[in-house]
Amino acid sequence: MKIIAHRGNLTGSNSLRENSIDYIEEAIAEGFDVEIDLRHKDHNFYLGHDEPQYHVPMSWLVKYKDKLWIHCKDLESLDKISSSPIDFHYFWHEIDRYTLTSKGIGWVLVGQFPFKKSIVVLPESIDYYCKYEGKYDRILDTMGICTDTPLFYKKELGVTQ
Repeated sequence: MKIIAHRGNLTGSNSLRENSIDYIEEAIAEGFDVEIDLRHKDHNFYLGHDEPQYHVPMSWLVKYKDKLWIHCKDLESLDKISSSPIDFHYFWHEIDRYTLTSKGIGWVLVGQFPFKKSIVVLPESIDYYCKYEGKYDRILDTMGICTDTPLFYKKELGVTQ
């Protein structure tokens, strides 16, 4: 099972550091893949959920490409990443309950029932994922989770990355 650090978070949401390069690198150093929010503006890439916040060079994206799940937040970033000769792992969605990543893995939005070849997003925010008889059965039957608390789930589920 894969545990992905949502925007670099390790022990809970931290809006002051999410999507910053050093925060993402800390999560990677802990052994996690990281979901990042990527934007493209004025011929440059930026990290940031609601707006371009942190300039990120293409060389950095290439260096960590095997650890990044790139959420393209605008058409320009999707166009640049999808047409790159680099084999990035990326996806785009807005209000879709389900989407597929560029590598054919399901990305299941909060509150939707997962399927075997999918990543469950923020399972800690929905009771039926984790708080019922058989506690984690529903998420253990998937490829993984994207969470704000990957250190908790790594210990709780006994997952080795």
